[in-house]
Amino acid sequence: MTTRFDILTLFPDPLEEYLKSSLLGKAVENKLVDFQVHQLRDWALDKHRMADDQVYGGGDGMVLKVEPAVKAIEQVSASYHKGRVIYMSPQGRPLTQQIVEELSEYEEILLLCGRYEGVDERVLEGWVDEEISLGDFVLCGGELPALALVEAITRLIPGVVGKASSLQDETFSRGLVEYPHYTRPREFRGHKVPEVLLNGNHGEIEKWRRHESIKRTLKKRPDLLDDLQLDSETKEILRKLRDPQ
Repeated sequence: MTTRFDILTLFPDPLEEYLKSSLLGKAVENKLVDFQVHQLRDWALDKHRMADDQVYGGGDGMVLKVEPAVKAIEQVSASYHKGRVIYMSPQGRPLTQQIVEELSEYEEILLLCGRYEGVDERVLEGWVDEEISLGDFVLCGGELPALALVEAITRLIPGVVGKASSLQDETFSRGLVEYPHYTRPREFRGHKVPEVLLNGNHGEIEKWRRHESIKRTLKKRPDLLDDLQLDSETKEILRKLRDPQ
């Protein structure tokens, strides 16, 4: 099955270039995904192809018009079997790996990229399934967030990442921050690769990585531990990290 992504935007060119690169481009070549980037102005009603207009009630900035946005969503998603329409917005649900995994179950995903002051509220009321945010900050538009979401989902599609087992140990995949990585040389300006990684003892390596993952989570993202179901081993490691005495 090929997962289909449709992106509605006023600026398709930079998106199309990015979607041809690296793993995303290979996923397209292998027919694992299908990326379609659509110019929102193609659904505009006037000869000037205006897809945005001034705000009712006054104020600065422009808003994406309801007619072209709705027409585009309806036409592009008309053939969807198991699809989802998402608006990328700082007001949306904060994106997490869990949400990425949920969305990876869909066969078609349409992403609407806002610009300026956003999109006419009526589009959100009747034609968008959910809003998703990359975080509590504002960008010029939804294009970068859309690419981030597309890439995160694409990586979970079977066959995209060379070794599927590598996905299991990534940051957030088990609720923890990932352990540190090293490569050659063994020493650089006094900084050495931990000896445990060089001795070939896979049991010790796995134990070290588990410890470092928990240690990093406690240091960098302690909030992740609040909602995590901890096994006895993890609890003991945390106890020793918090109270080294």
